[in-house]
Amino acid sequence: MVLRIRRWRNNHRRNITDSLFGYVFMMPTLLVLGTFVVLPILYSVFLSLNKVQLLGGVAYQFIGLRNFQRLVDDQLVWIALRNTAEYVVIVVPSQTILALILAVTLNAGIRGKNWWRILYFLPTVTSSAVLTLIFMWIYNTDGLLNDFLAFVGLPTYNWLGDPAVALKGIMLMNIWSTAPFYMVIYLAALQDIPAKLYEAAELDGANWWQKFIYITIPLLKPVTFFVIAVGVIGTFQLFDQSYIFSGGTGGPNNATLTVVLLIYQMVFRYLQMGYAAAIAFLLAVVIIAITLIQRRVFAGE
Repeated sequence: MVLRIRRWRNNHRRNITDSLFGYVFMMPTLLVLGTFVVLPILYSVFLSLNKVQLLGGVAYQFIGLRNFQRLVDDQLVWIALRNTAEYVVIVVPSQTILALILAVTLNAGIRGKNWWRILYFLPTVTSSAVLTLIFMWIYNTDGLLNDFLAFVGLPTYNWLGDPAVALKGIMLMNIWSTAPFYMVIYLAALQDIPAKLYEAAELDGANWWQKFIYITIPLLKPVTFFVIAVGVIGTFQLFDQSYIFSGGTGGPNNATLTVVLLIYQMVFRYLQMGYAAAIAFLLAVVIIAITLIQRRVFAGE
């Protein structure tokens, strides 16, 4: 009996020691997460429940859920949500399909595929601000696109000043610049598919399209979920291109106003930090909800 008690005590002490060492090794990560993730979230919750006075010193006035109630009647919030949703719905499927097409093409063993990979990937490693300025020059009334239209005898257009097409210009730029990043992810996944599966399908008489539909697409489903999830999160946070295109106004006529740009305006233009925090929480809820729906859809297939 005494030996059992001693053995239990030794095991208990060993478990405590192992746990302490585990927490010691985890401490740097916990400190980083706490400082840059948990504390900002808690502070954002605090801000969203207060009216923040920034001029003449920072002061807080508790107003409860009024900032969230204001979201319902704020037309700018709904305009920003509509623009952002339209952007997500068009950009995410387009960049995903384009990335898959590029990956399949490069994986097919074409000549000079390494050079093609570098060429395709260049827009991804280029500064977003630089790409935006280049496309602004292309879309300008005296830019490359209108020069080309005039050269072929077609009428020119005010691409940046028309609310009907301003956001489409940002979409086109981002589809072109972000698809190569997801192409690399797809390419890595394609190279992990066993060649024996395709050989067996060929023996059964399957053509290229049947192999693509019944082998490639199903085996890429986890990667596709990752690509779409990351794409949705990234597109919902559109800011820099919209800011540069419109000069921070979200114009013309709020056509390029996004949720993140609206948050920026509320903080730095209108000095309404509490209301901006409430909009940020709305955006976070939308992103989390859509990601969970995507997970349920992909898991249920």
